[in-house]
Amino acid sequence: MPPTIQQPPRARAPRKDAAENRAALIAAAVRVLDRDIDGSLETIAAEAGLTRRAVYGHFATRDDLVREVLTLGAARMAASILPIEHADARVEIALYGATLWREVQHASVTAEFAVRGPHVALVADALEPARAKLRATVRRGVDEGVLRGDIAPDRLARLIERVALDVLAEATHDGLDGRAGHTLVMVAALSVAGLGWREVDELVDRTPELAYEEASNR
Repeated sequence: MPPTIQQPPRARAPRKDAAENRAALIAAAVRVLDRDIDGSLETIAAEAGLTRRAVYGHFATRDDLVREVLTLGAARMAASILPIEHADARVEIALYGATLWREVQHASVTAEFAVRGPHVALVADALEPARAKLRATVRRGVDEGVLRGDIAPDRLARLIERVALDVLAEATHDGLDGRAGHTLVMVAALSVAGLGWREVDELVDRTPELAYEEASNR
């Protein structure tokens, strides 16, 4: 008989329960860290309904889990901003802020930690596509004369981003509700961009896309 040819072993797909446990751990970490940014691995495991030993099957250390949570969150925020397009650069900037707020309002402590904590460089890399888009929008708005022209566009984009993050910090420490945060992030960002608060109110009132929508819990 001819010799049997051994086929190379196929790569095994992750077991369904393993993938589900990993997802449960990440979701639990978001909830725990939003309550207590120093929440322990044991607390996160208990929140996910798993043992500490089960956690180590997915993450070697608590820091590995935290980095995964922050990187995935930042990538999701960037992905939510990239599809935004509007003919009016002012509206587009407001939509960036409102979208950012919608993505993070149920995890504001975790989100603030992401952009101001020890993993800021890691998060910045994941957010860079969204930052590049904001820079392009600001340049367009300056060129069209609808945004202030006394500050270099790339610097202005950084200032707009910074004030949006300050709204996030305000929400974390003073408990802004969804609607208040949605409005404040647009007012703050567009004020830095050169609009008066009455102009912002008028822009929001006449632009249906800027209306507040309830965000679902994640």
